[in-house]
Amino acid sequence: MLRITRKIMLFFIVIVINLFPLFVSQDIIYPTCDESANFTINGAYQRNLDNALLSLTSDTSITYGFYNRSVGETPDRIHVIALCRGDVDRDDCRKCINRSITRLREICPNQKGAIGWYDTCMLRYSNVTIWGNPGSMDTRFQANPQNISNVDQFNQGLYPLLDQLILEASSGGSLRKYASNYTSGRGGTRIFGIMQCTPDLSEIQCYNCLDRTIQLIPICCDGRRGLRVLYPSCNLRYENYSFFNDTVVLTPPPSPQSPPPSSLQSPPLSPSHLDKTNNTSITVIAIVATLSLVILVVLFIFVYIRRKRILVYEDVDINEISTAESLQYSFGIIREATNDFSESNKLGQGGFGLVYKGKLQNGKEIAVKRLSKDSRQGEQEFKNEVLLLARLQHRNLVRLLGFSIEESERLLMYEFVQNGSLDQFIFNPVKRATLGWEKRYKIIQGVARGLLYLHEDSRLKIIHRDMKASNVLLDAQMNPKIADFGMARLFTCEETQGSTSRIVGTYGYMAPEYVMHGQFSVKSDVFSFGVLVLEIVMGQKNSSFQNEMVTEDLLSHAWKSWKAETTSSLIDPTLIMKDGPISLRDMVRCIHIGLLCVQEDATERPTMASVVLMLSSLSITLTLPSEPAFFMHTSMNPEKPLFEDPTSSTNNSSCSKNKSKSKSSGSIARDISLYDIYSR
Repeated sequence: MLRITRKIMLFFIVIVINLFPLFVSQDIIYPTCDESANFTINGAYQRNLDNALLSLTSDTSITYGFYNRSVGETPDRIHVIALCRGDVDRDDCRKCINRSITRLREICPNQKGAIGWYDTCMLRYSNVTIWGNPGSMDTRFQANPQNISNVDQFNQGLYPLLDQLILEASSGGSLRKYASNYTSGRGGTRIFGIMQCTPDLSEIQCYNCLDRTIQLIPICCDGRRGLRVLYPSCNLRYENYSFFNDTVVLTPPPSPQSPPPSSLQSPPLSPSHLDKTNNTSITVIAIVATLSLVILVVLFIFVYIRRKRILVYEDVDINEISTAESLQYSFGIIREATNDFSESNKLGQGGFGLVYKGKLQNGKEIAVKRLSKDSRQGEQEFKNEVLLLARLQHRNLVRLLGFSIEESERLLMYEFVQNGSLDQFIFNPVKRATLGWEKRYKIIQGVARGLLYLHEDSRLKIIHRDMKASNVLLDAQMNPKIADFGMARLFTCEETQGSTSRIVGTYGYMAPEYVMHGQFSVKSDVFSFGVLVLEIVMGQKNSSFQNEMVTEDLLSHAWKSWKAETTSSLIDPTLIMKDGPISLRDMVRCIHIGLLCVQEDATERPTMASVVLMLSSLSITLTLPSEPAFFMHTSMNPEKPLFEDPTSSTNNSSCSKNKSKSKSSGSIARDISLYDIYSR
């Protein structure tokens, strides 16, 4: 009897041990009560709150895991939303939400606002509007206590996964913004991740919210095996084990219900009537089929013409920026943010207009480019930047936050980047000393990832055409962000190169085939990147480089040193003094990569995908570079274009040439450089 009792007790102990994690995981991970406002017990606000919460999940037709309710009138109006993780089925979702309602009311008994996160759902309510409002409650995060043995290898797998998830989640529909996936990192590490936003956020709001979760990783939890970051309207989680259901079939958004069939039956028809009905039906079907075919042809022509106009974006009218209409702000909001464009907020100026620092009502700092009213070139750049940046989202590209078009006013609103442009550091003897090798290598890698995104990983294929140090901005953590897309060109996936008779860009960064023949491709950006890499490692500006008493091109000097096997003499002395011989191999390797990028023959230059791989893996053997293109010295302004001609064409490897009239800007010398924009 005693043995049986012990077996029973042991059996129950095993059950409790196995079920305990389930009970724990179902409790609220992080509850937050809004202590700024309380309601009166049994008052109007509590009645509205009870009503909203009790009826929140009553709509059983909702299968996409997002619920929202607003009940009552101001000042007692209550707003509630609930969100389930994208891989949770409807029944489990409703159970989680109902359970969180009970627990959150216990934890926050009389607060007007509260938010609670479970493992698979989130509940939030407030006396202020929640819909489309990311919220300002405290950020919560939960890190895996275990550390990764090789942080660099782990991050090389983690960040590409996060780049994919943020794009997929933010581009989701109005009912679900969720993405999940996993990757096999270097060294056999597997990383599983999810990202999700409440679907009431716009695409750009969702992206910005999730981007903040990514930016938190190196600050709080770099090197941890897993992390959960929780914002009121978005969340991020990754682990080194599977924690989500990757086999769940997500129910598609519900389609409109068809009208119920009529309960009245028609009387039987006579044979003659049937014949007439059949003939009439055949006629109607023929007419409908013909009309449908005509409509389809018209729609096809319309879509084709519209797509062609978008691809050749120099000819896009200002009214065609409908793809970015969600970013449009009123002129008054931006004017207020810049204190009516006060002189004290002015950051810089150029041929296209003035740039101001501003602050929105939510406290977010911005940089505003105000185009000159008489600048046609500025309006063209305005079109290019809005059409391109509105569709591009990457942590190594500057973010376009909004724009304004009112009468003759044209405003572009960007995220404010605290540390200005790269040229202010590497070409300044004092500031250059603050950039150690670790920071410079981080900048090189970030620019490479940004260009790779433009060339291959984004929904578009972009040639920047003006990649230089002053067009790389540095945020508070010295993360690089590529900027200034006024000269960029949009390609279709099938196109490999374009040609133009009007050369725009910056002397010293332009590839030889572009300068001499007007041909540009992704390899043009690779060449510019190579020049930039050499400048970063050497701490010298290409256009003003001098080798002792002899005026010599930077590329020529680098090549001669490489051939003479004195490459280490090229390295910025401040790096040698600060980092010593420990990082010397990496510095020399970067010079090697830079020389591969500036080879005269464009076909021999690596792609940005290859460059990113070379930078991330020291085990990859580099090929020997061939001679770079040497530039003859000239007294011309290096910021001016070499030629000007309004015609341009785009070449396709599999299609015939098509020519389009170019009305893009005439001279990059008239553009606002990033040095001007962010100089103090």
